[in-house]
Amino acid sequence: MPKKLEDIELSLRKRFHKKIFSPFARALNKYELLSPGDRVAVCISGGKDSMLLAKCFQEIKRHRKFEFSLEFISMDPGYNEENRKLLEENAGHLGIPLHIFETDIFDTVVNIEKSPCYLCARMRRGYLYSKARELGCNKIALAHHYDDVIETILMGMLYGAQIQTMMPKLHSTNFEGMELIRPLYLVREDDIKRWRDENELVFLQCACRFTEQCEGAAHHSDGGDMENESKRRETANIIACLKEINPYVESNIFRSVENVNLDTVIGYKQGGVRHTFLDDY
Repeated sequence: MPKKLEDIELSLRKRFHKKIFSPFARALNKYELLSPGDRVAVCISGGKDSMLLAKCFQEIKRHRKFEFSLEFISMDPGYNEENRKLLEENAGHLGIPLHIFETDIFDTVVNIEKSPCYLCARMRRGYLYSKARELGCNKIALAHHYDDVIETILMGMLYGAQIQTMMPKLHSTNFEGMELIRPLYLVREDDIKRWRDENELVFLQCACRFTEQCEGAAHHSDGGDMENESKRRETANIIACLKEINPYVESNIFRSVENVNLDTVIGYKQGGVRHTFLDDY
């Protein structure tokens, strides 16, 4: 049985304040993710990451440093009865006033042979933006964390031949005036797992009907097909191996995209335009 709601919330203020709530608040400030008057749609997949994100937002709102409002939304792409029930029960137990809306995404992509997961992820993102706009929100919040970020950086180098990162916030290209924010950007996944386990919580794993096993719904919320998810697991294993040799490897990967020295870069792209060091040589 999960712990009582008051104990779960107290754990964020006490036991997990330093490891979870503080980096959550630090990301909000460092990357200017939240402003007075914002109306944020917190997107909840039902996994550990997004449920924690919802509780962190409720906690920061309790501090009342400035006024903003929240909507907690979850898209049901065609979950089975058991997964839908678990999502609803967890939201109820955690005191999250969840707006669940149905779509037929699973039925739409069921016969797609090439990259159905990629298409599913793109469609899910569009539906979330549309629902957020319908509710009067100007931002959607996703639950990607620090480990997602460093895996993305290394994946880009090893498999994409590029230096890139998962940005803490983005302007939407298809929904004018809306932004995507990632407030768990500085929170480690191991700490999220500890918060889940110490509070005896059980969340959705992968609820997709096409896969039997995967790391968790929230971990896949940024899109990508199964091949990419395999590459992500390989990258996570590489990072784990490197950490045994160098305990600072994770923070070094993260900081590498904060310390890009353009004087030593042969080429880069900005705004879709390619530049090389020869431009100013």
